Amino acid sequence: MNKTELLSKLWEQYAEITPSAKKIQDLLEEKGEEIKNDHIAIRTFNDKRVDIKVIEKLFLEVGYEEKGEYFFDSKKLFAKHYEHSTDKNAPRIFISELELEKCSPKLQAIVKDILDSCDPEIFNTPDLVLSGAVWKTKSLAIYNLLLEESEYAAWMYVYGFRANHFTINANALKGFNSLQDLNNFIENNGWILNASGGKIKGTPAQLLEQSSTLADMHSVTFDESILQIPSCYYEFALRYPMSNGELYQGFIAASADKIFESTDTKFMNNN
Repeated sequence: MNKTELLSKLWEQYAEITPSAKKIQDLLEEKGEEIKNDHIAIRTFNDKRVDIKVIEKLFLEVGYEEKGEYFFDSKKLFAKHYEHSTDKNAPRIFISELELEKCSPKLQAIVKDILDSCDPEIFNTPDLVLSGAVWKTKSLAIYNLLLEESEYAAWMYVYGFRANHFTINANALKGFNSLQDLNNFIENNGWILNASGGKIKGTPAQLLEQSSTLADMHSVTFDESILQIPSCYYEFALRYPMSNGELYQGFIAASADKIFESTDTKFMNNN
């Protein structure tokens, strides 16, 4: 699989459970905008069978290089971001993992059981990152147990290995003077933005501003029943030049911490 195929498949999976992303893209294209992706985010657990080192393999094979590391203490997450070695227009890749050893013994045991239920060969497939939830069952009881401690773990249990969000490169948009202008356009067309930590996370001084919609609600079939569960969201990023004149390429952990909450169930009553 080459880079173009991989990115295309990630988008297809994402758009299937995030119809708002295609609608937003269509609205912007109707205004004459060309959509470019700033970054694509993926979630996992730090179990050695599926950790960042496993998930990153396919991206490294198609030319990506590791660039930065980030820690999210309150959410017990660690992340890395990657940039393509030759294609400067390729979206960055942002892979995060839940640090299981920092979670409760109960959550650790549940995640171990989930992964133990799988055929071990599944974790060796080259396109694991496109495989979704590979475990045998989808129990609402287990989802709720995970949800009590970690929104991230509960999301992973339902949706598995796939893009968690895509991000519009706001620098490439011609008809908006600021991220606030873009946010106004998104809200005026009926979408609700993630307001945790403010609708715009980050500042020009930090060289990166980010905002995002709240996740779409997607119908999930559990063993016990069918339920609407937050799926994925669309992010918007505006980067500022560093002292050398080049745009900042990394991420701000404090801002990303709040962006993660775009899939939190606690916000969905208003969606």
